[in-house]
Amino acid sequence: MKPLILLPVILALSACATPRERCVSDATRNLQVVDRLIAQTELTLDRGYATEQYQVSRPTYRQCGFYSTRTRDGRIVRGAPRMCWDDEIITRTRPVAVNLTEQSETLASLKGKRTALAREAQATVQQCTALYPE
Repeated sequence: MKPLILLPVILALSACATPRERCVSDATRNLQVVDRLIAQTELTLDRGYATEQYQVSRPTYRQCGFYSTRTRDGRIVRGAPRMCWDDEIITRTRPVAVNLTEQSETLASLKGKRTALAREAQATVQQCTALYPE
């Protein structure tokens, strides 16, 4: 439910970006993804293992309303709290074994891809600057 509340705020903030900023952001999006993947792979190599996230469900006893109570004069008012069992989803992290040789090869491949993407992004950013001068 909370992400739906934040959606209008995010849309409003994205509308504040200038056309040049949107153009540059679009041009460098793939480069940013590859940079994140490089950082994750380097962290995996430094640690010697990868991590994965998994979710577990845990029953939780929570307040889910109130019992109604009738007063002496006939009015119905809020009474004692009503408690219910509810499932709570928890995200946990666990270590996972990986082939470090494959991770090294993947890192080298990502770095090669990054240089190609950086060249493409630089050319596109220059086009954005020419198209939308400030």
